[in-house]
Amino acid sequence: MTISPSPQQKREKTFSLLFAFAIVLVAINLRPALSGVGPLLSAIRSTIGLSAAGAGGLTTLPVLCFGIIAPLGPLLARRFSTERTILFALLALAASIVLRIFLGLPGLFAGTFLCGASIGVVMVLLPSILKREFSKEISFITGLYTMALSLGAAIAAGVAVPLQRLAGGDWRVALAFWSLPALLGTAAWAATGLRRHAGESQARQRVSGLSRSGTAWQVALYMGFQSVLAYCVFTWLPSILTDRGLSAVTAGAILSTSIGAQLVTALSGPWLATRGRDQRLIAAVMMGLTLVGLMACMYAPIQMIWWSAIILGLGQGGSFSVGTIMVVLRSPNPQVVASLSGMTQFVGYLLAATGPFFAGLLRDISKGWDLTAVFFFVVSVGAMAAGIGAGRARHIKLSGMAEAG
Repeated sequence: MTISPSPQQKREKTFSLLFAFAIVLVAINLRPALSGVGPLLSAIRSTIGLSAAGAGGLTTLPVLCFGIIAPLGPLLARRFSTERTILFALLALAASIVLRIFLGLPGLFAGTFLCGASIGVVMVLLPSILKREFSKEISFITGLYTMALSLGAAIAAGVAVPLQRLAGGDWRVALAFWSLPALLGTAAWAATGLRRHAGESQARQRVSGLSRSGTAWQVALYMGFQSVLAYCVFTWLPSILTDRGLSAVTAGAILSTSIGAQLVTALSGPWLATRGRDQRLIAAVMMGLTLVGLMACMYAPIQMIWWSAIILGLGQGGSFSVGTIMVVLRSPNPQVVASLSGMTQFVGYLLAATGPFFAGLLRDISKGWDLTAVFFFVVSVGAMAAGIGAGRARHIKLSGMAEAG
């Protein structure tokens, strides 16, 4: 005998689907305000007199904000609730996107800073929502979340110049455009997220002792090292490829192909990570793919460059998504997820902000990319070691908590 779901159960299921859709809309908005800047840098520099150093600072600033602001997210969540804090951050994101087109250079930098701060707060808190609301479907919803992040970045980078051309060459319109999907994501969150207060009392609890957990540091270092490689690829892969004799257009297309390949493992990585007893193997495999793809882009025969870029993208998309779900799986409850997410983001993005600088410095010292390749190798091995440690099936042990596994 089959028991039909009650009207209440049907309403709950429908609302859960709408809530998941709202999370995807929010996640899509966590990259376009930043990834849409790079293709417009030449136009921005020529219009407002931005120096090359200033352009580098403009692209590094939000990455630093991700790390510096990360510890603030759990504090705000305890004060206002996780749901309201995310809503405030989304509103601030939409406003800061518009701010960048006013007040010249000061407005551009102030708006970029606020963009990074707003996105940083949302990225810290959303994983705790995923664990609290979708614990039974955690691999699927985490995959959707990480795929939406990658998708938003890819779309923004791809349409930045076409948007500028549609606006008659005005880069300000191309930047301001992203306030519209940000407002759409804000509205979707307001309609669904604010109705979820089941974990509000948990969000107000204080988590202490996280920095004394070896497992927490392994998760943070894994996320940090993979972020270093990700931002080095975004920054330097086109230059590496042009130094190998490819045109700038082809180098850009190869980078776009690599980013597109990330969508596959961004979605499937969390599912794969929950198929085995733990995540040690999948973390090592994804980082191995990243290292092989990156070295192949630098040294393999040029005929293999497209396949190399695809391997690199599969590795990087999987490394990020597996790291994201390890934040959830290693945490015993949602409040620890928020705090661990803040810790990993603080460590990860501070490392990521320095990675491209060191890669470029080594390039200048050696007058080539060999020393930079050694740097990439060392970071990859460090990430693999941290991932194997973080992938063990256990919960983080804090005061009064027994470590499971």
